[in-house]
Amino acid sequence: MSDLRFRPADVSYWLDTAPKGPDRSGTEVSGHVDVAVVGAGLTGLSAALHLARKGAKVAVLERDTVAFGASGRNGGMATTGLSIGTRDAIARYGFETARRYLETYHDAVDTIEKLVADESIDCDFARSGKLVLASKPAHFEGLRKTHELSDRIGLDKTRLVPRSEIHSEIGSDLYHGAMVDTKSAGLHVGKYTRGLGEAAARAGAQIHEKAPVEQVRRLGGTQHEVVTARGTVRADQVLVATSGYTGRPFRWLQRRIAPVGSFIIVTEPLGKDLCDQIMPTRRMASTSMNLLNYFRITPDHRLLFGGRARFAMSGPQSDVRSGRILHKAMTEVFPQLSRTRVDYCWGGLVDMTMDRMVHAGEQDGLFYSVGYSGHGVQMATYMGKQMAEYMDGTTDANPWRDLSFPRIPGHFGPPWFLPFAGAYYKFKDLIA
Repeated sequence: MSDLRFRPADVSYWLDTAPKGPDRSGTEVSGHVDVAVVGAGLTGLSAALHLARKGAKVAVLERDTVAFGASGRNGGMATTGLSIGTRDAIARYGFETARRYLETYHDAVDTIEKLVADESIDCDFARSGKLVLASKPAHFEGLRKTHELSDRIGLDKTRLVPRSEIHSEIGSDLYHGAMVDTKSAGLHVGKYTRGLGEAAARAGAQIHEKAPVEQVRRLGGTQHEVVTARGTVRADQVLVATSGYTGRPFRWLQRRIAPVGSFIIVTEPLGKDLCDQIMPTRRMASTSMNLLNYFRITPDHRLLFGGRARFAMSGPQSDVRSGRILHKAMTEVFPQLSRTRVDYCWGGLVDMTMDRMVHAGEQDGLFYSVGYSGHGVQMATYMGKQMAEYMDGTTDANPWRDLSFPRIPGHFGPPWFLPFAGAYYKFKDLIA
């Protein structure tokens, strides 16, 4: 560990290597708009773009800068599949409903591909596929069952990779087989999010950075006065798109979202030859554990390695501690990287819900879409588009409209329960 070099913990590789956007911190926050969008991440920017395309006057109010939150701090993976998994989804919701939810994730990846093409966003989008790695022998049997269900559902053409053939997908001896789908994608999420912001601005949306929302006063129906640190705007509709960074004044949502730290390290450039050895197919990879790791090759031939290293909030000290845990895990997967320098280490907040499902709709006159539970790149983009339709009166545009949104018991502010949740999932992984 003596040769590890960490950059400041709050620097995301994606944002550091994306073209810098314009300074939007001096814009005037005032007047009347059709829609005020709170949050300039993927949900908010996608909604702003699609609303502006429909002719709406839109103001996006961002506490920090475009993509500062989870939208610029993730793994850059746009994958198919629900957070709870295919088998659990069928057990919980029934075959047809689960199939509909799974189809939504396919539509979500397609949405990104279409937006990238339509708006000419240069973000290294590639349908490289997804690799789910069996961390234990029994997990491979679970993947076999999921593979059989996928055939029945008819959305994914998955393929099983036995342990004897694992080196065709990954240069590691740690895993007991894998399942592959080819419809998932990878992208440079920093370039993508900033490109989406530029597209929304071109369509006519106003983006206001350094404009944290301090108060929302309901005027009647869906009309609100939105007070920020830089001014006040009156809006006929308000969309809350703050995910794991949701706080006051959105208390109803805050009590239903657990902000959980997700942490990532990125190595120095490895070169194409070494990347061909460790991940020859360039798929988006994740393990089968509850406290999973996920990893991929970046467009400039680095290894990105992330996961729930600790059930803790993100912060400078927490991120570095988690980064060292991730480095240990990375070298267990790829011993050939034991002397590799780490150039980036950062964290961000994933918005977990009680049922680990997306929730979207209207509450007390405020529209919202949150709860991506670690699958936000594709679904946040998609739900921004869908909420533009939903807010325009197309009720069935919201695929999650029939789900009740349970409150997290005892959750009023900072998530005091995270260490207990971490211990629970560690125990589940131990006995699995």
